[in-house]
Amino acid sequence: MKFDTKVVRAGILPDPSTGAIVPPIYQSATYVLEEVGKDKGYDYTRASNPTREVLENNLAALDGGKYGICYASGMAAVDSMMKLFTSGDHIICSDDVYGGVSRLYNNLLVNYDLSFTYVNSSNPQEVEEAIQENTKLIWIETPTNPLLKVTDLDAVGKIAKKHGILYGVDSTFSTPALLRPLEYGADITMHSTTKYLSGHNQIIGGVLITNNEELSEKFKFIQKTVGAVPSPFDCWLTLLGIKTLSLRMNRHCENAQAIGEFLESHPKVERVTYPGLPSHPQHDIAKEQMEGYSGMISMELKGGIPAGIALMNNLELCSLAESLGAVETMITHPATMTHADVPKEERLARGLTDGLVRLSVGIEDKDDIIADLNQALEKV
Repeated sequence: MKFDTKVVRAGILPDPSTGAIVPPIYQSATYVLEEVGKDKGYDYTRASNPTREVLENNLAALDGGKYGICYASGMAAVDSMMKLFTSGDHIICSDDVYGGVSRLYNNLLVNYDLSFTYVNSSNPQEVEEAIQENTKLIWIETPTNPLLKVTDLDAVGKIAKKHGILYGVDSTFSTPALLRPLEYGADITMHSTTKYLSGHNQIIGGVLITNNEELSEKFKFIQKTVGAVPSPFDCWLTLLGIKTLSLRMNRHCENAQAIGEFLESHPKVERVTYPGLPSHPQHDIAKEQMEGYSGMISMELKGGIPAGIALMNNLELCSLAESLGAVETMITHPATMTHADVPKEERLARGLTDGLVRLSVGIEDKDDIIADLNQALEKV
């Protein structure tokens, strides 16, 4: 079954009781047992739910995995994964990781005697040099948020395997339509289903996907124990969104390429970062391992913060909003929004300047998006 068919059909069968082509929403907290000790596969929705199960099977198939475990948010998925580790363990992490992840690591998990080393994972040598005797996880984000650094997943996968270290990849920006990390040696793939997978700004969710049965059982146990599960309705909405994933990602990529080229040629733009541009430092790696470059662009305007504020406050079509990966084009100022909790010194050291602007390109007509950006740039 090819990917475009999997998006629509994988793990989805007509409802056995009615023949409904769309999986029903099993909006139930509990289930009646047939007799003591005998159920129909479900007893309590925190532990399992038929609608969630369909979504988990669908997402696992899309990423080429055997097991999918869904959570109430992307951060709940990351936090659940981190519960695999114990006091004294060490984790290597991409330095340009999502601000919510670094907040979890630096503000909470350090209190449980977990230690973290942040490296520029687009240089695999830095990953290997950071390995310690107690390193238990290499956590990669590619492309990163918001600097769009790209990691050679195969190279890092070989490093992880050589040292017997668990290897996880946040592939939210790529989605399985463009990149499937399990094919490059990853043990775990994570997505914030809030973003491109659901695609319509309608839910919050996350998922962990693996081919390792032992890991999947641990994740299921953590899911049940912690209870950070998505509602049946959110799972149902996500399933609806996923059906158009391939179509949407094609349009996101097409639009972002055109807009990246426009911005790169604009005299008021200092720098544009987009993996699809030959100027991107890891363009060749992205071209080799991705089937498209997604819809995320970051840029630095000439004039710093005042220029960025002028741009964002004068846009009419593009929305000033904190999320990404939806059908609407959205623009964000990481320093004051998505990465506001990252200390300024650390943020600047990572290249997250005050004037950095992140653009999540939607599926509107690209000419309309470019026209809106152009009129706003004229006011900078």
